[in-house]
Amino acid sequence: MMDDEQESLPTDRKRGSGVKLAYDILRNEILDLVLPPGTPIDEVQLAERLAMSRTPIREALVRLAAEGLVTTLTNRSTIVSNIDFQNLHTFFDAITLMYRVTTRLAAEYRTDGDLALIRARQADYVGTVRAEDELGMIATNRDFHIAIAEAGRNPYYTALFGRLLDEGRRIMPIYYASYGDRLPESVVAEHEAMIAAIAAGDVATADRLATAHADRIVKQIQTFIARDRRQAIDL
Repeated sequence: MMDDEQESLPTDRKRGSGVKLAYDILRNEILDLVLPPGTPIDEVQLAERLAMSRTPIREALVRLAAEGLVTTLTNRSTIVSNIDFQNLHTFFDAITLMYRVTTRLAAEYRTDGDLALIRARQADYVGTVRAEDELGMIATNRDFHIAIAEAGRNPYYTALFGRLLDEGRRIMPIYYASYGDRLPESVVAEHEAMIAAIAAGDVATADRLATAHADRIVKQIQTFIARDRRQAIDL
């Protein structure tokens, strides 16, 4: 009995790692628009590509469906979910609140170590902005704001903000396209002002700056979508 159980453990671990691998690869490709909305998910091709059976791929798709990233159709085929532009305002409301609350808490609870990490993440972000690296900007911007959230010492807010920032990865290309894929230096300056308020422990200013930062991003995206609503938006 004991021998049978010991022999089954490596198989279970291998299976679990296969699910995680398939999930991570698919999730990143969906969020980075390598797999655009509406793209069919072919389990057979994926199994061949990832050199695994279809079972871990199906389990990964169940997880992605729970996150709203893939949709199972009535014929049991699976596609990448469309972006729900109709209800995008609910996403904007949630992420704006997270910008505010995490920046406020960081101003209240940050340590010198937190500030060093936030500044390092900002330096990474500035590098991608100067390089006009869109995927890099999205990734380093997330890291910057998560460093701020972690400084606020509330893991629930950090987890929620991380999920919202990840979901926003499919929307951010619209934001960068609205600037002609070249961000103005004022965007970098907004981050710097937030860092200064956090360093000073100025909760009210941190809140005001985070609100203005979120509002500008939201309005930029909304304006671009409204302007181009009769044109094809490359997603």
